[in-house]
Amino acid sequence: MLKSSSPPTIEKLSIKLGMLFSKIPISANAWTLLSVVPALLGFVSLLYKQMLYALILFAISALMDAIDGSVARVTGTVTNLGAYLDGMMDRIVEGLLIFGLMFMGLPDLTISKYSIASELLLALLVFIGTAMVSYSRAYANYKRVIKNEKALKEMGGLFERPERLLLIFIGMASYFIAPIYLTYAILVSLILSIVTLLQRVWFVVKNAE
Repeated sequence: MLKSSSPPTIEKLSIKLGMLFSKIPISANAWTLLSVVPALLGFVSLLYKQMLYALILFAISALMDAIDGSVARVTGTVTNLGAYLDGMMDRIVEGLLIFGLMFMGLPDLTISKYSIASELLLALLVFIGTAMVSYSRAYANYKRVIKNEKALKEMGGLFERPERLLLIFIGMASYFIAPIYLTYAILVSLILSIVTLLQRVWFVVKNAE
């Protein structure tokens, strides 16, 4: 939602971020590729059950992901290759985060008498949130169901990657209060990702050419 709508405040912040980091002699594509490094370190931190380090490292990765697009716009180096690399690295980083959380031994969610394994929730979030939400737009473009690039960008949805990461980061921070809060955050992320997927499918149906 935030990524697609680009409110004026966020757009201004993006420009300032681009102006600041464009002074560093690193290309936008290099920023994109470098964002995987802290994510890998964050994944290792989760393997060793170091939640605080993981949270910090994945937050740094998210910041670097914001920097690459901002630098590209400010320096006039926006390219299709850059957009491709950005999308691929986004999927890798998010996959590392969610798969890493599987090693934390998160508490299962109990609703009434039924118990839902946290690993199942995470696996579904990988499939629906990380894969299917992005795939819905890419496949509509690939099959030329929607040919208008502007319409594709407006596809959006309630719960895109920035919101998903933010909610999971909040859950990771709340882990220190009670681990179950992170499980709740994952469940809510999954539900909102399903809603977003349905929104995107309906958008394609309505705007099919």
